[in-house]
Amino acid sequence: MQSRKLAVDGAFEFKPQTFADERGIFTSPFQETAARKALGHGLFPVAQTNHSRSRRGSIRGAHYTLTPPGTAKYVYCARGKALDIIIDIRAGSPTYGRTDSVLLDTEEFRAVYFPVGVAHAFVALEDDTVMSYMLSGEYVKENELALSVFDPALDLPIPDDIDPIMSERDRAAPTLAMIEKDGTLPDYARCLELERALYPPDR
Repeated sequence: MQSRKLAVDGAFEFKPQTFADERGIFTSPFQETAARKALGHGLFPVAQTNHSRSRRGSIRGAHYTLTPPGTAKYVYCARGKALDIIIDIRAGSPTYGRTDSVLLDTEEFRAVYFPVGVAHAFVALEDDTVMSYMLSGEYVKENELALSVFDPALDLPIPDDIDPIMSERDRAAPTLAMIEKDGTLPDYARCLELERALYPPDR
């Protein structure tokens, strides 16, 4: 499995080897040894897994978790194709305000590791796009917040040929400048502390 650092501090892309024969294909989107080599530790203890199926043009996010408690994620596309987007909103981060994106599909089965405190969005590029997540924390509605994917300051790579399908919450989400004023930005140093706590020395 290959790994690559993304433009956001602490975020990584993983690309597994895929095996094809007359039956179809086989791949392993998560591998502990590869994660440990890239991240310096194994994957977080999984508290919840999520599964979403989306129509072409669906945009989910950008979402982030109030920190604390914060949440780390490991995401891949199990069917279809999606543009996965990461945004560093951790106040004090060396890459604050930076974004990156990874094309997730069922040809190469790339996966993305999201550290605690960043925001995440994706755009479904095909009908019946299925995204699979592993998360370090369980969903708690009042802790889940949103950031506008159309914030001009972020200039996210939303494809021009997409007619966005979004939830009302995501359409009404605030810009990064608005979030900076409301006090919900994750603090980078605190995010690192929370992330380290997920990985005790024996992991």
